[in-house]
Amino acid sequence: MAYKGTNYHGWQIQPNAITVQDLLDKSLTLLLKEPIKTVGAGRTDTGVHAPCFYAHFDSIVDHIHRNQRIIYQLNAILPNDIVIYSIIPVIPEAHARFDAMSRTYLYRISLSKDPFNLDFAMFIPLIPDIQRMNQAAEILKEYTDFSSFCKLHGNAKTNDCKIKAATWEIKQTELHFTITADRFLRNMVRAIVGTLLDIGLHKTSIDEMRLIIAHKNRSKAGNSVKALGLHLINIEYPNKIFNRK
Repeated sequence: MAYKGTNYHGWQIQPNAITVQDLLDKSLTLLLKEPIKTVGAGRTDTGVHAPCFYAHFDSIVDHIHRNQRIIYQLNAILPNDIVIYSIIPVIPEAHARFDAMSRTYLYRISLSKDPFNLDFAMFIPLIPDIQRMNQAAEILKEYTDFSSFCKLHGNAKTNDCKIKAATWEIKQTELHFTITADRFLRNMVRAIVGTLLDIGLHKTSIDEMRLIIAHKNRSKAGNSVKALGLHLINIEYPNKIFNRK
């Protein structure tokens, strides 16, 4: 599935707030005529987009994945900014969150004012030094504890993550930061982007990146950038969880 996060308070159900999970659960419950509770691949924050997202659920209805009409009906019920692409059968033990081997996020920065891109990329009037930011991004792969980029008072049991790739590149009039890891902490990508931008704008030195990470203190890192530029673009799962029958 995919969703544009502009109108939602993230994926996860919250009291007195509209979320993607809440709308999906209600739509599936209505369509399948049984109580459905989905479990998402992760928790995206308010305003974050997900061009690629997965959720699992249990149902007594047989062969849902073979009925293309169900997908059509589900998309007709859901708002236009949420779309279901497919329903895939998995083994009973499969878990959308815990079975994910990696997640990839893209952060988009617009280098020119664009009224048609307001919901999808953060605009900055200056072009930062991409070489410096890529040098600092490489340092991230040397560490596993990212407490310095974690939102305060988070409920994660550990702040350890294994970053597999982190790269900046220019795409026409945009600057793209792509990062892949086995897991991410709440607000982690936005805090990393803010810190790397400080380095690219010569507000912080490249060597200070190591000190920021070593401090394990959120106040030492840069400000978090806006949620609207953040996109969850890929989630990788092991083949063994899929039921091909």
